Parts: sequence; C-alpha cells; structure tokens
Amino acid sequence: MKKVTLLLFVFTSIVLSAQIKGKVTDKNNQPLPYVSIYLESSLTGTTTNDNGWYELDLKKPGKHTIVFQFLGFKTIKKTVNVDILPLRLNAQMTEEQEFLNEVEVSSKENPANKIIRSVIANKEKNANKAGKYTADFYSRGLFKIKDAPKKILGREIGDLGGGLDSTRSGIIYLSETISKITYQKKPKNFKEIIIASKVSGRDNGISFNRAAEVNFNLYKNQVPVANANLFSPISDYAFSYYRFKLEGSFYDKNNKLIDKIKLIPRRENDRVFGGHIYIVEDDWAVYGADLTATGAQINNPAIDVLHLKQNYNYDAKTKIWAIILQTIDFKVGFLGFNMKGRFSASYSNYNFEPNFTENTFDKEILSFEKDATKKDSVYWNALRSVPLTLEEKKDYIEKDSIKLVHNSKKYLDSVDTQRNKLKMLSPVLGYSYQNSNEKWNIDYSGILKNLGFNTIQGYNSSIGFKYSKKINDYGNNWNTSIDVNYGFSEKKLRPVAYFSKSWNNFDKPRLNISTGITATQFDDRNPISNFYNSIYTLFGKRNYAKYYEKSFAKVDFSQELTTGIRFYSSLEYAHRKPLFNTTDYSFFNKDRIFETNNPVNPTGLIAPFNEHNIFTAEVSTRIYFGNKYITYPNARYTVRNHRYPTLSIGYRKTFGSDNINLHSDLIFSRLQQNLMLGNLGDFDYNLRGGLFLNKKDIAFMDYYHPLGNEIDLAPKNRMSSFNLLPYYEFSTNDKYGEIHTQHNFKGFLLGKIPLLNKLNFHTIVSAKSYFSGERKPYTEYSIGLDNIGWGKWRFLRVDYVQSNYNGNKQNGFVFGISLFD
Repeated sequence: MKKVTLLLFVFTSIVLSAQIKGKVTDKNNQPLPYVSIYLESSLTGTTTNDNGWYELDLKKPGKHTIVFQFLGFKTIKKTVNVDILPLRLNAQMTEEQEFLNEVEVSSKENPANKIIRSVIANKEKNANKAGKYTADFYSRGLFKIKDAPKKILGREIGDLGGGLDSTRSGIIYLSETISKITYQKKPKNFKEIIIASKVSGRDNGISFNRAAEVNFNLYKNQVPVANANLFSPISDYAFSYYRFKLEGSFYDKNNKLIDKIKLIPRRENDRVFGGHIYIVEDDWAVYGADLTATGAQINNPAIDVLHLKQNYNYDAKTKIWAIILQTIDFKVGFLGFNMKGRFSASYSNYNFEPNFTENTFDKEILSFEKDATKKDSVYWNALRSVPLTLEEKKDYIEKDSIKLVHNSKKYLDSVDTQRNKLKMLSPVLGYSYQNSNEKWNIDYSGILKNLGFNTIQGYNSSIGFKYSKKINDYGNNWNTSIDVNYGFSEKKLRPVAYFSKSWNNFDKPRLNISTGITATQFDDRNPISNFYNSIYTLFGKRNYAKYYEKSFAKVDFSQELTTGIRFYSSLEYAHRKPLFNTTDYSFFNKDRIFETNNPVNPTGLIAPFNEHNIFTAEVSTRIYFGNKYITYPNARYTVRNHRYPTLSIGYRKTFGSDNINLHSDLIFSRLQQNLMLGNLGDFDYNLRGGLFLNKKDIAFMDYYHPLGNEIDLAPKNRMSSFNLLPYYEFSTNDKYGEIHTQHNFKGFLLGKIPLLNKLNFHTIVSAKSYFSGERKPYTEYSIGLDNIGWGKWRFLRVDYVQSNYNGNKQNGFVFGISLFD
C-alpha cells in the first residue's frame, strides 16, 4: 500500500511540476546538487536538489535563455523556444578552467592581498547598493543519522520519530519554509513573513529555517555561525586573521573577471573560515564563497566540520551582486551520534526599489500567515522551488502515516503502558506516570534527587509528587505539587505545596502559589548550592550555608505588559525563626569546630534574629530596550537587542510585624548588557544598586546580601557574584551598589604570540566593586584563561583573583566550566 501511495504522490508532483525541468550532471554524469538555474537577466530561478533534478516555472511561453551556474564550474546558457509544456532540459557542466593573472616582477605585494584590500575599500558601497529590498525565500533542512546508539547516558532514544531503519540510520529531520523577506540597511530593519512551513512527521510544522538565522553576510566584519562570531575574510581586520593566495581567475557569463582566492588562517583555531572566496574584479564584489569551519573554530565540540557555500548573481539593472543560493552542510559527532545535515536556501524575485512606508517595519520581525503550517501537498508541489528527492518524498509519506498512528489513542496508550512500568530503582531515582492521550502526568522525584547534608538537619532528603495538565498547545497549562523534606539529625519534617498556572504563550501571564515550612538560606538567591555545601561540610568541615526556618504562604504573578516589558509581583506572609546546629559530623577534620548557624556572628551561640511574623510585598519590572519580537502560531518571543542594555527596577516592602522596627522599604535596580566588540572580543557589565529608605535594625534575611564565594570553584553566575568575598560579611541595611565588568579578548591577545597562539586560549580580565553604607569599597581584579581543554573539548576556565578591602589584599585561583557561565 505504501508503494502505491508513493507512486501516486510522485505522479501528482509531476503533473503539477514547473514547465521546464531536467537534470544537471558533471562530465562523469554524476548529479550536481544545488546548481543555480534562472532566466537570463533576472534574479528569478531555482536550484537542483541533492540528486541534480530541477524544476523552473515560466510566466509565459516563448523564447527564453536558461542559465546554469555552479561555483567552480563553467556557466552554461541554453536558449529554448517554449511552446509545448512541460519541456525537458538537461545540462552537463564542466569544471572552470582557471588561469593565473600575470603579475609584474617588480610588485612586492601579494596580488591576492591587493584584491582583498580593494574589496574591503568597496564593501560599504556594494552593501549600500542592496541597502533595501524585498525577496522570496525558500529553505530546506535535512538531518541524517547513521548507526544511532540505542541509549544515551542509560536512556533509550527509540526510533527518533520513525526516522531510523533496521540499521538505526535514516532521516531524522526534514523541513521546508517559504517566506517573503523585507530588508533595510539604514536604519537596520528586517522582517520575514512565513507563507508556508512544513516539518516531516509533525503537526505544528514550525521549522528552524528562518531567513534571519541563515543570514551569513560576508560584508559584515563578523559572521554569526552556530552561536559563534567568525571573522569574515573581507572584514576590516581580515589581514590580522588570514593570509590570502590567488589561485586563479576566469571570466563569467557577463565577461567579468572572477578571482579565486584561497583563505589561509594565520592561526588554525581562531574564529575564522578556511576555503575560498571568489571576487569580481573592478566591481570588487563577492561572486561566491566556498568556506569551511571546524568545531574548534566555532567553539562547538559537537561539530566536526561546517561547510558554507554561497552563489551570487548579477542584476544588470541595478548593478547589484545578490546572493541567490546558499547551502550549509555540517557533520556532527557527539555521544555516539554520527549525523550530517544540510540547510539550503534560495533567494528569488528580488525588488531592489521597494516603496517602504513608516508602517513597513515594526517590532515584529517574524510572523506566520494564517494556516501557514497546515498547507497540503498540492500547495507545496505548486510552490516548492526545489524538487524533492525520492528519499525526501518517501520520508514525508511514511512519517505522515506514522504521525497518524502516533496520534491515535491506541498507540498513545500502548506507549504509556510501556513507559509507565515501575523499575527496581524507581523509588530511589524517581518515577513518572504519563497519560499522553489526556495530556497529564504525575512525577515522583525520588529520594536521591535532593539528598544533602548540613549542620542543621544532618543528612536530609526530599521526596516530591507533581501533577501536570496541558490544556492546549498555546501555553494553557497548570500543575500542582508537594515536596516533603526530612532532616535525620534534626528529626523534623517540612512539607511545601505548590500550584502554578499559565494561560498563554503570548503575553505569558503566570501565577504561582506556595505554602508550607522550609529551611532556607538567609540570602534567598542561595549563594552556595546544596551539593557544594554538602561536599565542603562532609569533607572539609566548612558549613558555609546558613539557614533559618520559614512557615509561609506566598503568591507570585507576572505578565508581559507589552513586548519587551515584563511585570513581576509577589506577596508573602511568613513566620520566621532561627535554627541551630544539631550535628558535628564530618568525614575528616574531626578536631575542627563547625561555625554556628549565625551568619552575623559565626562563633557566637546567640540567635541571629528574634522569632517573628512579617509580610513581604514586591513589585518590579524588566525592560529590554530596543527589543523586537517573533510571533509563532502558538507563541510570541522577545528578541533581545544587544546594542541596548536591559533594565530592572523594583520596590520591596516588609510590614505587618508586631515589631515595627522590622519594617523596611527597599528600592532596587539593575542594568546589564553584553557588547560584542568585533575582533576585540566581548565586554559584559552588570550594575546593581539599591537604597533602604530608612536604615533600621531589620531582620538579617531582609538585608541586601552581595553574592559571595568562599570555595575554589567559580560561583554559579560570574557576572552577579564576587570570587573571594565572604558570604555574609558585607550584607547591608543601607544603600549599596555593585559593579561587575568582564572582557573576553577571545584570541585577540594570545593569538598574536607565537607558540601560545596554537593553544587557542582566550584571555579574560575582570573588575568588580561593591559599595555599601559608610564602608570603604571592596574591589576585585582578575585575569584568567578560558577555552582550556583538548581538541574540540574546550570548556574549562581558570582565573587568578586579587581582592582589596581597606588595604587588606587576598589572592586566589578560581576554577570553573565556561559552559555554565
């Protein structure tokens, strides 16, 4: 039955195909994928698929000249009279025969350097020519896997949605996108409207294939690739990162001289490309690019190699060289996975003289037309600019059939029956019971999840039960849970119950209600984690975490007031009382004495505060300046603009206690930003400040506590924490301010030092300062190395830190993993 369906599908696609179609091969009759085929004197066309097949639509019959263009091959022109449809037109392409330009013997400059300098001098002019346009965009994404493992870290991965065959190989992701894009260089604006989006085997059809995500503009100094910014070979500082070699030249179909230039990275592991770039002489524009980047260059250990290829075409009317085809091929090897993939994109129907109005652009940079994710195969066959391969057609058919089965109640129940089986270690490691058909699940956390040790409770653990219910795919869901913690030395049980409700994924209203009894750190940001405190307490007899008991009821509500501005509020009633050490146990250092649980006086035996009741109310807002947003069919997301900072501002009030001296009013704010400074690296700053309206002897947990660190490991958030500051020594009930700055030079400094540049380490400098009340400022300065590791695995960081307070200097090393920053 599947074969019959497949034949029907293929027949339908032939009937609805474009008027001109055919196959493009090389001289050995091997198919050439992603050849550009277009009508002469236009930027309208198509490309071949992985098997070399193409389909080209014509608006009218008659005499047409069809151009076949492929980087590294001679361009072919074929003139045909189209009167009978469809028309079969094949092409065989031969490799471009390059010749070397004559160079004067007296010339001391590398000819390739001279060409690149000319391109850099003219790149702003060429970029401005295409300073605004509209275009049609088509993209396809394809991931294939070979010999996939059955388990990862002990967990079975299944057949990945039906994509794996008996050898555990096959297509695991196939998607397509058709959209209209609108671009303006000054002021910078970009907008994309997705007309159709399709993902094999999925209901929502939302693909990754956004035009903005594959905008690898070589005319910019840096090109964002896989969360890294690689230096363009025609950037303003290209000669600091590349050497260039002219390998040959040839004339294109417009009789323009094209130079082929090899890119030779000065340092192998810098953020650079390898490969070739093709330059149009006299125009000094990019004709094409055939670039590679390794996982080390991208700083992504999962990627073996990434291959970026771009083809440009000349528009005689506007004299613009415009990109018409781009492919990104990659190979990934990670945790037993061996995967390769390709994202291809074609651009057509350019209009370089659009009539923009003040309403053309707004904050929405991506949207979907109604039913864009629900187009049928007839629609796709009519609009698809690149024909599917037989393998891709088969994948759509099979996964659509699998999707129907997987969405059935019978199948979901059978999967749940298998998944919901109890295992021997479920009571210890946790357990989940799921009803996929009704969209609810119950989770049990297990006794090991929160196992820890502290001097208040001794060994302690929590078990939790959570019920979650999904109402729809638009963000309407709710959950309720209970966690029960027991301390074996303290012999006390503390339960906490939670309820959470979300209504939608657009303005994202969120309600949280919680109540119970808990032992919590004086600084509610938990400066030291339960895990690290347990390790240092048991092995080093250092009880850094300080706790008090809180019996409470709390309500939180937050919502986006408008895109980029989110409002937060909370109200809590709490009964708070001090806690005391109940155990002196540790593995080692038996003669050492633990500190008391008093963060104000760690050697005294008195309580840090008097038992009391109090209300705490807080309101705040977070503003993302210069933000844009993208709108999916079921959600809206803010896109931060790193050219502008993020501001948080709020007010907290404590009230309702029998002791009015415990009441306080605090105004607080925070300003933070990440600035990408090109070849100089990245600069981050985080400024925080606050003011207690009246300086009073309030309860210690209501003080402001700067995030300290007394262990050799880096704090969990480097840009909010200090490296050597004692945890509670600088807490304040007065005005305060913090400055955190950090500059990562990437390869700018060490990359210029012979031998050291081969290590590919990154230099990081940091400066921090804290001010409070009448105290003298506390300062920290550090210098460190990041990107430490071996091969592609480079995620370690070490910093040498010096602190200074009132002339007292402390020094130390801090070790961490940069992946967690």
